[in-house]
Amino acid sequence: MSTPKSVIEMAKKNGARMVDIKFVDTFGAWQHFSCPINELTEEVFEEGLGFDGSSIRGWKSIEASDMLAIPDPRTAFIDPYCAVPTLSLTCTIAEPGTREPYTRDPRGIAQRAEKYLVSTGIADQAFFGPEAEFFIFDNVQYESRSNGTFYSVESVEGIWNSGRDEMPNLGNKIRHKEGYFPVAPSDTLQDLRTEMCLTMMKLGIAIERQHHEVATAGQAEIDYRFDTLLRAADAMMVYKYVVKNTARMHGKTACFMPKPLFGDNGSGMHTHQSLWKKGKPLFAGNEYGGLSQMALYYVGGLLKHARALCALCNPTTNSYKRLVPGYEAPVNLAYSARNRSAAVRIPMYSDSPKAKRIEYRPPDPAANPYLAFAALLMAGLDGIQNKIDPGEPLDKNIYELPPEELRKVPNVAGSLSEALDALEKDHAFLLKGDVFTKDFINMWITAKRKEHDAIRLRPHPYEFFLYYDV
Repeated sequence: MSTPKSVIEMAKKNGARMVDIKFVDTFGAWQHFSCPINELTEEVFEEGLGFDGSSIRGWKSIEASDMLAIPDPRTAFIDPYCAVPTLSLTCTIAEPGTREPYTRDPRGIAQRAEKYLVSTGIADQAFFGPEAEFFIFDNVQYESRSNGTFYSVESVEGIWNSGRDEMPNLGNKIRHKEGYFPVAPSDTLQDLRTEMCLTMMKLGIAIERQHHEVATAGQAEIDYRFDTLLRAADAMMVYKYVVKNTARMHGKTACFMPKPLFGDNGSGMHTHQSLWKKGKPLFAGNEYGGLSQMALYYVGGLLKHARALCALCNPTTNSYKRLVPGYEAPVNLAYSARNRSAAVRIPMYSDSPKAKRIEYRPPDPAANPYLAFAALLMAGLDGIQNKIDPGEPLDKNIYELPPEELRKVPNVAGSLSEALDALEKDHAFLLKGDVFTKDFINMWITAKRKEHDAIRLRPHPYEFFLYYDV
């Protein structure tokens, strides 16, 4: 267990000259400021460091902008990307004076979700294991003007480069939807992914595996071991930081957009979840898929609130270009031990009670992990508290169902606008225990509607292809 004293000793041992104070903003991006290492005392871990929060997206207005960053000693690591030895600390945000948690701080929301779980008596730990996918591109260009717009991503692996004069072009381009597990020379990114894994391991993240993903053009996945809700979210922030910076060191760029390529698989963040109490797993039982009745009620809560959850777990307009049928996308609000197009899958790799969990598949890596994991836990707990029946499992091939039967299976939200409408109507489950606040939900909906309108109001390049000669 790291303590303020042990963190300061670690910094001295590694010759740290600076301390980097990191915190997550509303929409999931790390922000930071740095201080000389002598500014870091044991008192700082209690009293925090003051800063101006008025320019942080979705946070305070300028007339009440003072905030405190309270470092968590468990998050300490020596930043591998700084030229000068630098200690990194992740912080929770508090109000000055009272040092009460700031209600719009995503990390604080995750902490409150864990406290609420304990208060229910249902369980004392919620474990989360996210599987974030991403692309590694060789080049990206984009621009948006009033009189034109474009984007272009490039990868030496892309199938569209099979005819390019690369002097020499050595072939081995990965065809669309055929990128799952090919070896070199088709997979050109093995060593880069391994370097990412080794760096994460040095920073305390337990890596389970890495591999090329289904899409062409460098789609990848690195999986790390499950952890408690807050720690899993902290790890996801480190994960993205390492992936992006390692790629950049090699002259490449990592992209966590859910759907950067047309006509191929998008990037998801399938999220494994389980509840434990006094060291014992609560999701193992004798019901469907080896689950307990509690686990099935948890699934019922996820399915009931799934369309509202989309607003936090799939929070971009781009998210809904992934959540469409035909690309293994989990658009169907059902559960299954076999069907990967179902929103909830029950992994069957092991019969061990400790391995029994549910996998919620709709989320994508554009989500703020603190908000997404907290919202998923709150939905699942609502299912347990209200004994929500998840219905019958969907073990049929969804794409072979007759149209009349397929129409009976509800779907996730079809757009960001639909997701926000759902959240507006269905968010009482998030307000329990003051985990989320009405103020936060209103701010989120307002901010995300602006994003939706920004896309809706702009002409699309493909509209010129379809309509220029009307």
